[in-house]
Amino acid sequence: MIAQAEQLLQRGSSVTSSLLPAIFNIFSQWRLTGAQQMTLLGLSNEKTLYNWKSQPEKAKLTRDLLERASYILGIYKSLQILLPDQVLADQWLATPNDNPLFNGTAPLDRILAGQVVDLAVVRDFLDAERGGW
Repeated sequence: MIAQAEQLLQRGSSVTSSLLPAIFNIFSQWRLTGAQQMTLLGLSNEKTLYNWKSQPEKAKLTRDLLERASYILGIYKSLQILLPDQVLADQWLATPNDNPLFNGTAPLDRILAGQVVDLAVVRDFLDAERGGW
C-alpha cells in the first residue's frame, strides 16, 4: 500500500485531475457547504478550495490529501453498498445516529471534527457494518 501511495504521489497532477472532481461530486451529493468541504480536505484557505475546483490538475497532491480522499471515497462506497437507495445513502451522514460511536449526533459531525482519524473511524465503522469487505 505504501508503494502504491508513493506511485500516486509521483504522478501528481494526473491523479488530482481525476481525483478531485470525483471528491467534489461526492461533496455535492452530500450537500456539503464550502466550509465543510474545506474541513474534510484539510484546507484553511477558501481560495485554495475554489482553485482546486476550477483547476484540479494544479492541486498539489500530498500524503494528507491522498489519505483524506481515500477515506472519503471509502465512506461513499460503503454507503452505496449498505444503502442502495441513493437518497438514503446521501442522507445517512446528516442523520443523527444512536450508535455509541456517534452518541446521538450525525456522523457528519464526527468527520467534521477535522482530523484524519475521524474520517478513518467513520470509514472503519461502515466497513464493519458491511462485513469488513
